[in-house]
Amino acid sequence: MVTSIRSLALPLAAIILMLGARAGMAETFAYVGNADSNDISVFRLDGNGEMIAVQTAPFTGIEKPGSSTPIAISPDKRVLIAGVRSQPLTAVSFAIDAKSGMLKHIGNGPLADSMAYVSTDRSGKFLLSASYGGNKIAVNPISADGVAGQPLQVIPTGLNAHAILAAPDNRFVFATNLGSDQVLTFAFNATTGELTPNDPPSTKVPDKSGPRHFVFHPNGKYIYLLHELNGDVAAFAYEAKGGAWDEMQRTTILPQGFNGKPWAADIHITPDGRFLYASERTTSTLTAFKVDPATGKLTTVGSAQTEKQPRGFNVDPSGRYLAAVGELSDSMTVYAIDQTTGALAKLKSYSTGKKPNWVELVNLP
Repeated sequence: MVTSIRSLALPLAAIILMLGARAGMAETFAYVGNADSNDISVFRLDGNGEMIAVQTAPFTGIEKPGSSTPIAISPDKRVLIAGVRSQPLTAVSFAIDAKSGMLKHIGNGPLADSMAYVSTDRSGKFLLSASYGGNKIAVNPISADGVAGQPLQVIPTGLNAHAILAAPDNRFVFATNLGSDQVLTFAFNATTGELTPNDPPSTKVPDKSGPRHFVFHPNGKYIYLLHELNGDVAAFAYEAKGGAWDEMQRTTILPQGFNGKPWAADIHITPDGRFLYASERTTSTLTAFKVDPATGKLTTVGSAQTEKQPRGFNVDPSGRYLAAVGELSDSMTVYAIDQTTGALAKLKSYSTGKKPNWVELVNLP
């Protein structure tokens, strides 16, 4: 009898430990920016790739829809900032509840223009933004409570500034100019937020290629740049000391047999750096690439059909799932990522707000 009690006690203890570990595990949440409904759709991603709707968070005081809704999450995951691209041009800040993932509006700050892209520097003290129509970039301070202040610096650029990101070590800031076919490089003062043109101040890319979004490899040694107008993705070696980009490969995200007008949109890499994905709006496809860990070069895996006009998508922090939204479908599809090949397998679709165009996936707390 004693033996049987002990045999029961061991599984019970294991169950208790498992439940305790699960209670302390980070939860994954998805935040979808919806331009026409001026809100954020919040979902919780469970361990099987299922999305559970949590909240729809409206933009307080905003009525007119903008052309898109870029989103930035602070490095400490405590604040979400959404850029509104209609009057009044506003950065809407929400506090993120670490347990529920829900958003609570904490304030609005001014933007220098209609911003196609917003991000924070690596410290979370400054908001970086790029204006496509205004041909400029800007830096705003972020207060301790997470609200953007008046712009510290507004810098004219070439045509159609489209994306802006700080380097992994926060020493440089890079901004694409889609209409001028260049990537601008600035030295970044992480104390004051000041941007100063680097030497050289830009990296030229092929004419009429339209550099749009870009991502750093997690190891900081490579950058992948997506070109909207020709559907190319270029791989660059990144020299962190001077902020230089050195192109080493150029390939295409366009599906085989494509004969239309390219309209590339978004690009993301898995947290382990093994797979890269890019979206194309004319064909409504996602193209997958395998990344060579030794060289950073890309090998095409293949393309998958996705939501109609996939302007935004992202990969979850575990690298197991990808979520893509369609501007013309008002919905989001979740895919399982094959951990050997990087191929995408469709799981399920979910309704979002109107004209979804941006996705952020984060672990909390």
